Amino acid sequence: MNILVTGGLGLIGHNVVRRLQAQGHTVSIIDTKTNYDIIPQEEIDHLIAQRSQGLDLTKYHCLDIVNKWTMEPCFSVDKPEIVIHMASFPRQKVVNAHPGRGSRTMSEGLLNLLDHSNTHQVRKFIYISSSMVYGDFKDDVTEDAECHPQGQYGILKLAGEWLVKDHARRTNLAYTIIRPSAVYGPLDVEDRVISKFILNAMRGIPLRVNGAGETLDFTYVDDAADGIVAAALSDRTDNKTYNITKSHSHSLLDAANLAVKVAGKGEIIVGNRDLDFPSRGALNIDAARRDFGFDPKVDVAEGFQNYYNWLKNDPYFGVDKH
Repeated sequence: MNILVTGGLGLIGHNVVRRLQAQGHTVSIIDTKTNYDIIPQEEIDHLIAQRSQGLDLTKYHCLDIVNKWTMEPCFSVDKPEIVIHMASFPRQKVVNAHPGRGSRTMSEGLLNLLDHSNTHQVRKFIYISSSMVYGDFKDDVTEDAECHPQGQYGILKLAGEWLVKDHARRTNLAYTIIRPSAVYGPLDVEDRVISKFILNAMRGIPLRVNGAGETLDFTYVDDAADGIVAAALSDRTDNKTYNITKSHSHSLLDAANLAVKVAGKGEIIVGNRDLDFPSRGALNIDAARRDFGFDPKVDVAEGFQNYYNWLKNDPYFGVDKH
């Protein structure tokens, strides 16, 4: 099957591409390799090089989805049957730093992909959203819960869901919406909460916890990628929305303590909650289990250990480097 993955060299994206290619699918990739003017260029170059290892990049396209017509060959020549749309500004901090660019990528870029998908008779469109669309929520939130996003990132992700659904209403393009949560693991950028916790512990820098009782549904990257691939290829997921997470909530303080444990050292400083972020719990994944057998395997203890083992041996992030 021909499949187009936007953001295919990102943390989750390259794992999705790797799985699809291993299954024998022909995968086209769109990725700008951007550092969003936030991540050090040396870091993103190192990560992209490692993420690319072993991938077939014959159909790799370095282009911006905001420019609609540069994407034409990705559809007219590559002829994807499924589009997995992961290209986005990846989190709230990045959108806050560049709200205009974030909006164009997350809205106009999405509309361009939807228009091409309709014109070129794509069978199914997979939109990667976020648990941030829910806003504040407690444990066991289901996909039909009312959404009250806080901040531009969550608002734009939810708007994207509505754009996908409205496009499907007008054109009959089948879609699947995926809501991951707090994905982490090897080959991630440093500027995320788990990355910061483990690296700070390794480097002897205090771990700053913004709200000891704040919780997240931490999801190991392999589990997230497995879920996205299974949902995309299933014939039971058309026009549905799914949470793809570990479905266990852990406090930020517990996560910091675990980072100190795996690193064997570290000091924790607890501060006030960051009001730019909603309070979140665990998401219910019963629908994903039922419809395509989603079964996340990696708990946080194993996931943090895996991530630490990779970080300490990586030539860029290793403790001797910084």
